[in-house]
Amino acid sequence: MEPGGALTIFLGICLSCLALLSAWKRMHKEGKLPPGPTPLPFIGNLLQMKTDDAFKSFLTLKDKYGPVFTVHLGPRRVVVLCGHEAVKEALVDQAEEFSGRGELASLDRNFNGFGVALANGERWKQLRRFSLTTLRNFGMGKRSIEVRIQEEAQYLMEEFRKTQGLPFEPTFFLSRTVSNVISSVVFGSRFDYEDRTFLSLLHMINESFIEMSTPWAQLYDMYSCIMQYLPGRHNRIYHLIEELKDFIAEKVKVNQATLDPNNPRDFIDCFLIQMEKEKGNPSSEFNMKNLVLTTLNLFFAGTETVSSTLRYGFLFLLKHPEVEEKVHQEIDHVIGHHRIPGIEDRMNMPYTDAVIHEIQRLTDIVPLGVPHTVTRDTHFRGYLLPKGTNVFPLLGSVLRDPKYFSNPEKFNPEHFLDENGRFKKNDAFVPFSSGKRVCLGEAMARMELFLYFTTVLQNFRLRALVPPGEIDLCPRISGFGNIPPAYQLCLEPR
Repeated sequence: MEPGGALTIFLGICLSCLALLSAWKRMHKEGKLPPGPTPLPFIGNLLQMKTDDAFKSFLTLKDKYGPVFTVHLGPRRVVVLCGHEAVKEALVDQAEEFSGRGELASLDRNFNGFGVALANGERWKQLRRFSLTTLRNFGMGKRSIEVRIQEEAQYLMEEFRKTQGLPFEPTFFLSRTVSNVISSVVFGSRFDYEDRTFLSLLHMINESFIEMSTPWAQLYDMYSCIMQYLPGRHNRIYHLIEELKDFIAEKVKVNQATLDPNNPRDFIDCFLIQMEKEKGNPSSEFNMKNLVLTTLNLFFAGTETVSSTLRYGFLFLLKHPEVEEKVHQEIDHVIGHHRIPGIEDRMNMPYTDAVIHEIQRLTDIVPLGVPHTVTRDTHFRGYLLPKGTNVFPLLGSVLRDPKYFSNPEKFNPEHFLDENGRFKKNDAFVPFSSGKRVCLGEAMARMELFLYFTTVLQNFRLRALVPPGEIDLCPRISGFGNIPPAYQLCLEPR
C-alpha cells in the first residue's frame, strides 16, 4: 500500500474515532439530564402539553417523573423544577450556576439580550447593580416612596368616589395609579389620569402582558426560527413593545436636552450621568440601548404586576366577603377613619398582612417563572445540566406546595397566621422569585400592595354584581402570566 493511502486511512480512522468520542460525550451528557417523556422529532413533547395551560401540563408530568424533569417544547429542551425544595436548591443554594436568563424568544427579538431583565453575564451584573443602587437612592423601600404611594392612593380614592357606587371595571383605574408610582421614579413625574398618551401606554402594557400569555407566544418561543418569518397574531407583541420603546426613547431625548448632572431628577438622568462617566470604558454597558430597555423593564414590571395583583385581590375579596369584613375590623381598630394608612401599620395588622400574602400566593402572577439558564455545566440532584440548559423554576408549584400550605388550592389567610393570630412567614412564599434574579422592585411592590389595599378598604366596601358563589376566579388566560378575569364591582363609601 502506498504511504499516502495508508496515511489517509489512518487519518480517517482517527477522525471517525474522534467523531464517535464526541458523540459519546454528548450522549453521556444528555444521559445525565433528568428523566422526562420521550420527545418526537420536531414537535418534542407537544402531545403531552396544553398550550393554553402549560402550568397544569407541567404538574401532570411532575406526578409521573418527579419534581425535576426534562421536557422538549418543540425542539427546545427545558429542565423543569417543581416544588419549594427543588426551586430553592437551584435558585438559592446554587444561585450562581442558575443565575442566567433563559430564552424568551417572543421578547428577545425586541430586547436582543439588552436591558436588565433579559441580560446575561457582565452586562446583567452591571445593570442590576446600578439599578438597585439607583432605585434605593430614589427611595425604594424607604419613607420617600411611601409618601408617593400614599399621595397616589388618594388620587385613586378621588376617582373611585366619582363612580358614585355604580358598577365599573377596575383594570385601568388600578393600572393608572400603580404606574404613576414607578413613573415618578423612572420619569421624575406622574401622569394626569386623563392623559391620552398615558392611557395609550397602559393599554399597550396590558395588551402586551396578555399577548405574552397566549398560546401563540408559547408557540413562538418553541419555533421562533420559523414563526419569525410568518404573519399572524404572534407578531402583535413585537409591535406593541416597539411602540413602548419609542415612547421611552423620546423621554430620554427630553432628559438629555435638560440634564443637570448635579441634580438628577429620575432614573433616566442617573443612567445618562453614568454613561458620561464611563464613555471611555470599552467594557461599559452604559449605553443608549441599555438605558431605553432597562427603563422599559422597570416601567412595564412596575405597572402590570402590582395592578394585576390588586385587580385579582379585589375579586378574591368579593368571593369571600367574610374575609373583607375581618380586614375592615382590623383597619378600624388599628388605623381608624381619620388618618391615611402607613407602612408602619403593617406590623400591627397581621390578618390584613396575611390576606395580602394569600392573594399574592393564589394570584400567582407568573406561574412558570421567568426562564433561567445554567451559566456552566452544573451538577444538580445527581444530574448534569450542560452549560446553557434552559430551566423553568415553576413559581406556581412553590406557591401551591402542599408541604408548606395545608390546603394549597383554597383561599385561606390562615396559611400565614400562627395559632395565636400572629403573622407567620412561609419559606415557600416566592411571588417575586428568589436568588440572584429576585425581582428588583420587591420592596416597592410589597409597600404598594399594603398601602393600596388598606386605603381602599378603609374608605369603601366592595360589592359584587352577582352572589359570591357565582364568582369565577379562574384566570382569563394562563400562560407566561395569569391574566385576571374581567369583572365589574361597586364601591360603597364607609
